[in-house]
Amino acid sequence: MSKEIRLGILYSGQLETQLIKSAKKIGGIETIVLTNDKDGPAKHYADEFICANLNDKGVIEKFVKKIDLCTYAFENLDYEILKSIADVKEVHPSPDTLKIAQNRILEKKFASELGIKTTEWKSIKSLDELKDGIKLYGNCILKSVSGGYDGKQQYRLKSIDDIDKKLDFDKEFVLEKFLNFKQEISVAVTRFKDGKISIFEPSENRHEQGILRESKIPANINERIFKKSQDIAIKFAEKLNYVGTLNIEFMIDQKGDLYFLEWCNRCHNGMWHTVNSYKICQFTNHVRAICGLGFVENKKISNATMTNILGDEIKEYRNKSFKKNEFFFDYLKKEIKPGRKMGHLTILKD
Repeated sequence: MSKEIRLGILYSGQLETQLIKSAKKIGGIETIVLTNDKDGPAKHYADEFICANLNDKGVIEKFVKKIDLCTYAFENLDYEILKSIADVKEVHPSPDTLKIAQNRILEKKFASELGIKTTEWKSIKSLDELKDGIKLYGNCILKSVSGGYDGKQQYRLKSIDDIDKKLDFDKEFVLEKFLNFKQEISVAVTRFKDGKISIFEPSENRHEQGILRESKIPANINERIFKKSQDIAIKFAEKLNYVGTLNIEFMIDQKGDLYFLEWCNRCHNGMWHTVNSYKICQFTNHVRAICGLGFVENKKISNATMTNILGDEIKEYRNKSFKKNEFFFDYLKKEIKPGRKMGHLTILKD
């Protein structure tokens, strides 16, 4: 590397922290974090940690002058802020891909245009539309069009009697027909600037109360689903002209049919195991791709299971000892909250 790359990173959670660790492992990359969270765990690893108001144009201008390019791992990022940075410096993933990923309707339309199957759905802008939708679908799920994660801003409905009277129809929702699915899987793919692709095998995900609890490889799926899910992930990356790592989530119904659920415009919590189960993890692949460092052939090292550590559970794990095949990650978050991802444990299986 002829000169050090100054990589700007927006926000400071566990995913951003791991991007910093990957940059340090690669070498020749200075990391500059801009966040509005003074306690963000990335502060323990970044070369420079800036806590400021991201809505302040002066703050963004100063940040842009410090960096060569910018990345992020947070989907609730303000598009206009990201676009203002992209007008001056490279930003990967592109703000345009984030704009689609932030909107469940645009996301579903994008998948449909690629010929990829989604659950039945309709836009909801009023109470009457919601009532009509419930009568049409019966068992269904109402989701905010933007925002919401870990089961937040989502409502399971079986009849109009289940409608939350506090629902605010000033914002748009999407109503999905409930899919009687047996599994959820996700696939991570990294696309480099020259168009080369690095693909990970599908992970099988298990949730508890809407929060990801466990991911494992290999997923209990047949070869057809394995290949089809990877092919779709690659199709997304190429159609979006994507640079970096993205993740596609799928549901598999009782008949074995594959349905697109959503895409994550970033590295993903469900692929944490790749830090230990692959020669090059999703984070390192992302940093290499966006910095133009070029494609390196990847290889799976081991099967693995990753378990998220939530809330107070972290206290117990901090006092544990671990075997050689067990890898404990403490996100070093200052405040412990119920259901909050505080760390994870990856166990290599062979």
